[in-house]
Amino acid sequence: MPQRELSDPITMRLPLDVLAEVEEIAAICERSRSWVFVRALKAYLAAEGREIRELAQARRDVDEGRGEDLDAVIREMEGAGKGAAA
Repeated sequence: MPQRELSDPITMRLPLDVLAEVEEIAAICERSRSWVFVRALKAYLAAEGREIRELAQARRDVDEGRGEDLDAVIREMEGAGKGAAA
């Protein structure tokens, strides 16, 4: 497996209870604290982080005129519903 390029070391302060959980998980998994942090950050980026980035992109799209007027979409849907067979 090829080596991944790593950043320079970073420093952060954590609440002691969070650090204790990270250290416990690292010990149970026989891994480093860095391994636990990377996995936790990847999980965050894949879920909440992705949602934040998608919302930012949607805002940029609207600001650049690549959006639809909600009232127009609702009118269109209501019109389509009237012509549909029951």
